[in-house]
Amino acid sequence: MPEKIKFEQEYLFRTSSKVLNSMVMTPSGLSEWFADDVNIKDDIYTFYWNGSEELARLISKKTNEFIKFRWLEDEEEGLDTYVEIRFKVDPMTKAVVLHLTSFAEEDELEEVQLYWESTIEELRRVIGA
Repeated sequence: MPEKIKFEQEYLFRTSSKVLNSMVMTPSGLSEWFADDVNIKDDIYTFYWNGSEELARLISKKTNEFIKFRWLEDEEEGLDTYVEIRFKVDPMTKAVVLHLTSFAEEDELEEVQLYWESTIEELRRVIGA
């Protein structure tokens, strides 16, 4: 499997970190914008999309700050990749800055970045921010 390239994207939200926390940290929140459905058992997240599923292991999380997980497929391949969604309040503007870190294969990088942009826009639409 080809090596994956790390990329980072930032988004500004006019909402509270508490609202983002519920949308990013909970299965019900994630199923409103990220996947069709989400289940969590222990530290394994199961994400469902259009009849297929992807599994991810929770690496770490901190309420009102970030969540970080690794796709089990990447873990099985020995890849040191992850998805991290981090958010914090900008002290000057009081807006919440969402910082996304993820990885993609070089030939899929642009497609994955566009996927995340549309997914984050769905989050923005759902919370009205």
